[in-house]
Amino acid sequence: MNAMKNRVQLIGNVGNDPEIKNFDGGKKLANLTIATNDSYKNDKGEKVEQTEWHRITAWGKTAEIIEKYVIKGREIAVEGKLTHRSYDDKNGEKRYVTEVVVTEVHLLGK
Repeated sequence: MNAMKNRVQLIGNVGNDPEIKNFDGGKKLANLTIATNDSYKNDKGEKVEQTEWHRITAWGKTAEIIEKYVIKGREIAVEGKLTHRSYDDKNGEKRYVTEVVVTEVHLLGK
């Protein structure tokens, strides 16, 4: 049951080309966003489409795979954990970020 405590699985379309950062010692970071779509019927019986955007972060080998094969518009599946963090922007204001730290990525579609 512990394996299910903080586990996120998403299938969506990549919203931007991944941003890749290289660090000392060869460590690699990939940042991107993916969009997931859902639909439901409202009170009037009309179909409503809803898109949610998710921030995705990947490190190491997973980041290398993303750098090589993932581009804007590609459908991917990701698995990882949900994290929250904060930082101070250049104006000194505190900003909060929620993101999925990915441990696995699967390339879907063509």
